[in-house]
Amino acid sequence: MNFFKKTAGAFAVLALAAGPALATTVEVDRTLEVYTPVSGVSGNLNSIGSDTLNNLMTMWAEKFKEFYPNVNIQIEGKGSSTAPPALIEGTAQLGPMSREMKPTEIDAFEKKYGYRPVQFRVALDALAVFVHKDNPVESLAMKQVDSIFSSTRKRGGAVANNWGNVGVSALGSQALSIYGRNSASGTYGFFKEFALKNGDYKSSVKEQPGSSAVVQGISSDAAGVGYSGIGYLTSGVKAVPLAGDDGVAYEANYENVLGGTYPLSRFLYIYVNKKPGQPFDKLTAEFLRLILSQQGQEIVIKDGYFPLPNSLS
Repeated sequence: MNFFKKTAGAFAVLALAAGPALATTVEVDRTLEVYTPVSGVSGNLNSIGSDTLNNLMTMWAEKFKEFYPNVNIQIEGKGSSTAPPALIEGTAQLGPMSREMKPTEIDAFEKKYGYRPVQFRVALDALAVFVHKDNPVESLAMKQVDSIFSSTRKRGGAVANNWGNVGVSALGSQALSIYGRNSASGTYGFFKEFALKNGDYKSSVKEQPGSSAVVQGISSDAAGVGYSGIGYLTSGVKAVPLAGDDGVAYEANYENVLGGTYPLSRFLYIYVNKKPGQPFDKLTAEFLRLILSQQGQEIVIKDGYFPLPNSLS
């Protein structure tokens, strides 16, 4: 089942319940717990996984160390596909991912441990299509997005090799300069599945090792276009409103993510190894409790992503 069909209903119900304040501001749900420290927290905490979540994990770690200065936290963010092996091999307690684990990854974990990893939703994201700040494009249909990035065009769009092909007459015959992530990235996989309908990327896509490199490339390239989590938005680029099946273009904002109308809405996750019926180790449990608290979700906003309402955490 399509990710958006699975989640849009929950987002829409929440948006109705939250009311019109969503249109003007992004605020933390005040029904979330206010984190207070406990005694007996110590040790080493390792996180291996998503580049999209790299800054968030670092900021959460800094906040956690304010409460527990003697805790040592190591964070490595090279891509979501590095999280499952790290959890399986026991080299990390935390596996941040910008996509859900694949069935093959879950099966590999279960083969070793006899149970499945535990998934936590930790933030909301609008996976954005970015262009240079001076690009006059006002919106793109998902069919056009597919044509820009994919050689197989499974959405049925026309060939798109230049900006004129997608309706940007001011750039006319100027060739599309396309930026993307490498295959280790969860964002690469998510975009491939939901934007390209599992089609193939064009060979001309300039694969980058991290989200910041994608945005940096576009900000210095007038013909640039690429995709990244909304948390990497800078003054040098702009996020293009996207139109889904209803033909209406929606901005990559909190209201449209919660309402399920922005076509590339997603959860961000952390996976952990927890044996059923057994308690979490205290260090991991408290770190997760901080993330899902008011203070933790305020950090989500600070990093440019969208906070989880209590009903979706």
